[in-house]
Amino acid sequence: MRIIPAIDIINGQCVRLTKGDYSTKKVYDSNPLEVAKKFEAHGIQYLHVVDLDGAKAKEIINAKILEEICSKTNLNVDFGGGIKSEKDLQLAFDCGARQVTLGSFAAMNSEKSIEWAEKYGKEKIIIGADFDNGKISTEGWTNSSKHEVMPFVQDFVDAGIHHVISTDITKDGMLMGPSFKSYKTMLNIDKIKLIASGGVRNLEDIEELRSIGCYGVIIGKAIYENKITLKELEKLC
Repeated sequence: MRIIPAIDIINGQCVRLTKGDYSTKKVYDSNPLEVAKKFEAHGIQYLHVVDLDGAKAKEIINAKILEEICSKTNLNVDFGGGIKSEKDLQLAFDCGARQVTLGSFAAMNSEKSIEWAEKYGKEKIIIGADFDNGKISTEGWTNSSKHEVMPFVQDFVDAGIHHVISTDITKDGMLMGPSFKSYKTMLNIDKIKLIASGGVRNLEDIEELRSIGCYGVIIGKAIYENKITLKELEKLC
Protein backbone atom coordinates (compact mmCIF):
# COMPACT_ATOMS: atom_id res chain seq x y z
CA MET A 1 0.00 0.00 0.00
CA ARG A 2 1.24 3.46 -0.87
CA ILE A 3 2.05 5.63 2.15
CA ILE A 4 1.32 9.19 1.01
CA PRO A 5 1.95 12.18 3.29
CA ALA A 6 0.07 15.35 2.39
CA ILE A 7 1.27 18.90 1.94
CA ASP A 8 -1.53 21.46 1.70
CA ILE A 9 -0.45 24.95 0.67
CA ILE A 10 -1.88 28.39 1.51
CA ASN A 11 0.18 31.54 0.98
CA GLY A 12 3.23 29.39 0.26
CA GLN A 13 3.03 27.70 3.65
CA CYS A 14 2.35 24.14 4.73
CA VAL A 15 -1.03 24.11 6.49
CA ARG A 16 -3.82 21.82 7.64
CA LEU A 17 -7.55 22.50 7.76
CA THR A 18 -10.36 20.79 9.65
CA LYS A 19 -13.23 19.48 7.49
CA GLY A 20 -11.90 21.67 4.67
CA ASP A 21 -12.84 24.88 6.51
CA TYR A 22 -10.35 27.63 5.59
CA SER A 23 -11.08 29.47 8.84
CA THR A 24 -9.53 26.56 10.77
CA LYS A 25 -6.18 26.97 9.00
CA LYS A 26 -3.15 26.03 11.07
CA VAL A 27 0.34 26.72 9.73
CA TYR A 28 2.86 23.94 10.42
CA ASP A 29 5.84 25.03 8.31
CA SER A 30 6.73 28.00 6.13
CA ASN A 31 8.79 25.90 3.71
CA PRO A 32 6.91 23.06 1.94
CA LEU A 33 10.08 22.01 0.09
CA GLU A 34 11.89 21.30 3.34
CA VAL A 35 8.91 19.30 4.59
CA ALA A 36 8.98 17.26 1.37
CA LYS A 37 12.72 16.67 1.75
CA LYS A 38 12.17 15.46 5.31
CA PHE A 39 9.59 12.95 4.07
CA GLU A 40 11.98 11.72 1.39
CA ALA A 41 14.80 11.35 3.93
CA HIS A 42 12.61 8.87 5.83
CA GLY A 43 12.04 6.64 2.83
CA ILE A 44 8.74 8.14 1.67
CA GLN A 45 8.26 7.72 -2.08
CA TYR A 46 4.89 9.38 -2.65
CA LEU A 47 3.50 12.82 -1.84
CA HIS A 48 0.05 14.41 -2.13
CA VAL A 49 0.24 18.18 -2.76
CA VAL A 50 -2.88 20.35 -2.65
CA ASP A 51 -2.95 23.97 -3.77
CA LEU A 52 -5.64 25.31 -1.45
CA ASP A 53 -5.15 28.82 -2.83
CA GLY A 54 -5.74 27.35 -6.27
CA ALA A 55 -8.89 25.53 -5.15
CA LYS A 56 -10.33 28.90 -4.11
CA ALA A 57 -9.09 30.81 -7.15
CA LYS A 58 -10.11 28.06 -9.62
CA GLU A 59 -6.65 28.10 -11.17
CA ILE A 60 -3.22 26.91 -10.05
CA ILE A 61 -1.56 29.47 -7.78
CA ASN A 62 1.37 27.61 -6.24
CA ALA A 63 2.98 26.18 -9.37
CA LYS A 64 6.42 27.37 -8.29
CA ILE A 65 6.28 25.35 -5.06
CA LEU A 66 5.11 22.28 -6.97
CA GLU A 67 8.00 22.68 -9.39
CA GLU A 68 10.51 23.08 -6.55
CA ILE A 69 9.33 19.93 -4.80
CA CYS A 70 9.33 17.90 -8.02
CA SER A 71 12.73 19.14 -9.21
CA LYS A 72 14.54 18.98 -5.88
CA THR A 73 13.24 15.61 -4.63
CA ASN A 74 12.62 12.23 -6.24
CA LEU A 75 9.14 11.98 -4.76
CA ASN A 76 6.25 10.78 -6.92
CA VAL A 77 3.93 13.77 -6.55
CA ASP A 78 0.21 13.81 -7.19
CA PHE A 79 -1.19 17.33 -7.37
CA GLY A 80 -4.63 18.85 -6.99
CA GLY A 81 -6.30 22.18 -6.40
CA GLY A 82 -7.51 24.70 -8.94
CA ILE A 83 -7.32 22.57 -12.07
CA LYS A 84 -10.22 23.82 -14.15
CA SER A 85 -8.63 24.00 -17.60
CA GLU A 86 -6.35 21.95 -19.81
CA LYS A 87 -3.82 24.77 -19.51
CA ASP A 88 -3.61 24.17 -15.75
CA LEU A 89 -3.53 20.41 -16.25
CA GLN A 90 -0.55 20.79 -18.58
CA LEU A 91 1.08 23.23 -16.15
CA ALA A 92 0.90 20.68 -13.34
CA PHE A 93 2.55 18.04 -15.51
CA ASP A 94 5.14 20.54 -16.75
CA CYS A 95 6.01 21.34 -13.14
CA GLY A 96 6.77 17.66 -12.56
CA ALA A 97 3.60 16.16 -11.11
CA ARG A 98 3.40 12.42 -11.89
CA GLN A 99 -0.36 12.37 -11.38
CA VAL A 100 -3.06 15.03 -11.20
CA THR A 101 -6.23 14.86 -9.13
CA LEU A 102 -9.46 16.09 -10.68
CA GLY A 103 -12.10 16.77 -8.05
CA SER A 104 -14.61 19.55 -8.69
CA PHE A 105 -13.78 19.52 -12.37
CA ALA A 106 -14.55 15.81 -12.64
CA ALA A 107 -17.90 16.30 -10.90
CA MET A 108 -18.92 19.08 -13.29
CA ASN A 109 -17.19 17.92 -16.47
CA SER A 110 -17.05 14.13 -16.53
CA GLU A 111 -16.79 13.84 -20.32
CA LYS A 112 -13.90 16.32 -20.52
CA SER A 113 -12.14 14.57 -17.61
CA ILE A 114 -12.33 11.24 -19.45
CA GLU A 115 -11.12 12.96 -22.63
CA TRP A 116 -8.08 14.33 -20.77
CA ALA A 117 -7.37 10.90 -19.30
CA GLU A 118 -7.37 9.38 -22.77
CA LYS A 119 -5.06 12.12 -24.04
CA TYR A 120 -2.55 12.27 -21.18
CA GLY A 121 -2.81 8.70 -19.91
CA LYS A 122 -5.39 7.16 -17.62
CA GLU A 123 -2.73 6.25 -15.06
CA LYS A 124 -1.84 9.95 -14.76
CA ILE A 125 -5.32 11.03 -13.71
CA ILE A 126 -6.78 10.52 -10.24
CA ILE A 127 -10.45 11.16 -9.57
CA GLY A 128 -11.12 13.04 -6.36
CA ALA A 129 -14.28 11.63 -4.79
CA ASP A 130 -14.66 13.72 -1.66
CA PHE A 131 -18.05 13.35 -0.06
CA ASP A 132 -20.36 14.48 2.71
CA ASN A 133 -23.46 12.46 3.58
CA GLY A 134 -23.00 10.33 0.49
CA LYS A 135 -22.87 13.23 -2.00
CA ILE A 136 -19.79 14.44 -3.87
CA SER A 137 -18.63 17.87 -2.65
CA THR A 138 -17.10 20.51 -4.92
CA GLU A 139 -15.47 23.95 -4.94
CA GLY A 140 -13.11 23.36 -2.05
CA TRP A 141 -15.85 21.37 -0.27
CA THR A 142 -18.11 24.44 -0.07
CA ASN A 143 -20.82 22.97 -2.33
CA SER A 144 -22.64 19.66 -2.43
CA SER A 145 -23.21 18.26 -5.91
CA LYS A 146 -26.06 16.07 -7.16
CA HIS A 147 -23.70 13.09 -7.55
CA GLU A 148 -24.04 10.09 -5.26
CA VAL A 149 -20.52 8.94 -4.43
CA MET A 150 -20.79 5.29 -5.51
CA PRO A 151 -22.26 5.79 -9.03
CA PHE A 152 -19.86 8.74 -9.51
CA VAL A 153 -16.82 6.59 -8.79
CA GLN A 154 -18.20 3.60 -10.71
CA ASP A 155 -18.61 5.67 -13.90
CA PHE A 156 -14.98 6.79 -13.92
CA VAL A 157 -13.59 3.36 -13.08
CA ASP A 158 -15.72 1.91 -15.88
CA ALA A 159 -14.11 4.51 -18.18
CA GLY A 160 -10.68 3.15 -17.26
CA ILE A 161 -9.64 5.75 -14.66
CA HIS A 162 -8.83 3.43 -11.78
CA HIS A 163 -7.07 5.75 -9.30
CA VAL A 164 -9.51 7.35 -6.86
CA ILE A 165 -8.78 9.50 -3.82
CA SER A 166 -11.77 9.59 -1.51
CA THR A 167 -12.21 11.74 1.59
CA ASP A 168 -15.14 11.60 3.96
CA ILE A 169 -15.23 15.32 4.75
CA THR A 170 -16.76 14.73 8.18
CA LYS A 171 -13.60 12.81 9.11
CA ASP A 172 -11.02 15.21 7.64
CA GLY A 173 -8.62 16.64 10.21
CA MET A 174 -10.58 15.16 13.10
CA LEU A 175 -8.07 12.41 14.04
CA MET A 176 -11.01 10.12 14.87
CA GLY A 177 -10.41 7.36 12.33
CA PRO A 178 -11.13 6.95 8.61
CA SER A 179 -14.47 6.10 7.02
CA PHE A 180 -13.82 2.35 6.93
CA LYS A 181 -17.42 1.39 6.13
CA SER A 182 -17.55 3.68 3.09
CA TYR A 183 -14.20 2.42 1.81
CA LYS A 184 -15.24 -1.22 2.16
CA THR A 185 -18.28 -0.47 0.02
CA MET A 186 -16.21 1.40 -2.55
CA LEU A 187 -13.72 -1.45 -2.76
CA ASN A 188 -16.47 -3.63 -4.21
CA ILE A 189 -15.94 -1.70 -7.46
CA ASP A 190 -13.87 -3.92 -9.74
CA LYS A 191 -10.38 -2.63 -10.63
CA ILE A 192 -10.55 0.44 -8.38
CA LYS A 193 -7.25 1.66 -6.92
CA LEU A 194 -8.65 3.37 -3.85
CA ILE A 195 -6.58 5.87 -1.90
CA ALA A 196 -8.13 6.61 1.48
CA SER A 197 -7.87 10.12 2.90
CA GLY A 198 -9.13 11.76 6.06
CA GLY A 199 -9.25 10.82 9.72
CA VAL A 200 -6.11 8.67 9.96
CA ARG A 201 -4.88 8.90 13.54
CA ASN A 202 -2.45 6.01 14.16
CA LEU A 203 -0.65 2.99 12.72
CA GLU A 204 -3.63 0.76 13.49
CA ASP A 205 -5.78 2.82 11.12
CA ILE A 206 -3.17 2.42 8.38
CA GLU A 207 -3.01 -1.33 8.95
CA GLU A 208 -6.80 -1.67 8.79
CA LEU A 209 -6.92 0.29 5.51
CA ARG A 210 -4.25 -2.03 4.15
CA SER A 211 -6.15 -5.12 5.31
CA ILE A 212 -9.42 -4.11 3.61
CA GLY A 213 -7.58 -3.59 0.31
CA CYS A 214 -6.86 0.12 -0.07
CA TYR A 215 -4.28 0.94 -2.73
CA GLY A 216 -2.92 3.87 -0.73
CA VAL A 217 -3.47 6.10 2.27
CA ILE A 218 -3.00 9.85 2.57
CA ILE A 219 -1.81 11.00 5.98
CA GLY A 220 -1.91 14.64 7.03
CA LYS A 221 -2.61 16.00 10.47
CA ALA A 222 -1.51 12.79 12.23
CA ILE A 223 2.03 13.47 10.98
CA TYR A 224 2.04 17.18 11.76
CA GLU A 225 0.59 16.61 15.24
CA ASN A 226 3.14 13.81 15.90
CA LYS A 227 0.47 11.16 16.33
CA ILE A 228 2.43 9.14 13.75
CA THR A 229 6.18 9.66 13.46
CA LEU A 230 8.18 9.56 10.25
CA LYS A 231 10.32 6.83 11.78
CA GLU A 232 7.20 4.71 12.18
CA LEU A 233 6.19 5.38 8.58
CA GLU A 234 9.70 4.51 7.43
CA LYS A 235 9.04 0.91 8.43
CA LEU A 236 5.93 0.78 6.23
CA CYS A 237 7.50 2.13 3.04
